[in-house]
Amino acid sequence: MKTMSALRVGNAPCSWGSLEFDGVPGETIPFDRMLDELAATGYTGTELGDWGYMPTDPSALGAELSRRGLAMLGAFVPVALKNQSAHAAGCAAAIRTARLLAAVATSPAPFLVLADENGTVPERTHNAGRIAPSMGLTADDWRTFAAGADHIAKAVADETGLRTVFHHHCGGYVETPDEIARFLELTDPRHVGLVFDTGHYVYGAGDGDAMAGLARFGDRVWYVHFKDCAPEAAERARAEGWDYFTALGRGVFCELGHGSVDFPAVLAWLKSKRYSGYVLVEQDILPGMGTPRESALRNRQYLRSIEQCFE
Repeated sequence: MKTMSALRVGNAPCSWGSLEFDGVPGETIPFDRMLDELAATGYTGTELGDWGYMPTDPSALGAELSRRGLAMLGAFVPVALKNQSAHAAGCAAAIRTARLLAAVATSPAPFLVLADENGTVPERTHNAGRIAPSMGLTADDWRTFAAGADHIAKAVADETGLRTVFHHHCGGYVETPDEIARFLELTDPRHVGLVFDTGHYVYGAGDGDAMAGLARFGDRVWYVHFKDCAPEAAERARAEGWDYFTALGRGVFCELGHGSVDFPAVLAWLKSKRYSGYVLVEQDILPGMGTPRESALRNRQYLRSIEQCFE
């Protein structure tokens, strides 16, 4: 990979309150307004969001992206990988999504972003940010989980030529550093990479250090999500027993530069690894929460202030 002369930065529907969770109430900002605001605040790429949020016809989606000068960077596909019975439907959904991505692909090629079906297992959702080893998968569960991820990633590559990255995520079965390590150990590095999410790593590790995660898992990092984590909110979440959605609603993922992630160090690490892809800003908020356009602008301005770490 060649080193980029300038940082390429995208943003995603989740920063406007469009989250990939069933049963999350609230009004969703229309996709066209979201894309208009995303482009106006200085971003040149986006992810797809939940299936059906943006147009699913390739010609219509391609036109929406093209007229705003946006690249499609990826799409999040949750699958309950612990359950063998969910694999076939999950694979079909991944292939359907990947075909749409491939049809509108530019350069760099988008990723299929595979994840657990986060937020659906009460124990994991309630204890996000403070997961104990006893709450994890069994050896048999791990084999099923990893086999499902491998199968889906290979099918996506065979059908569309796109690569798959797995999203470690609070509220799912791959949250802590040791769970990330176990997942990567059991999956095929030819087909499954990691999207490293700075905020989810810090919160899931228990106020961890994003740089420690990059040092540990860097060889499998194909894509990067920039998210910050507010240490005061994370501490309160653990002390008061907040579940994942309560923590989200109370600002555990704050604007960039206001939390504990050392983004200048992350950018310097990306430069040292000759990273040539996009970084995707995500400031997960619940529908109707916050000021998405203003936050997106401040996040982009913050990254501009430290981009010399990448150049």
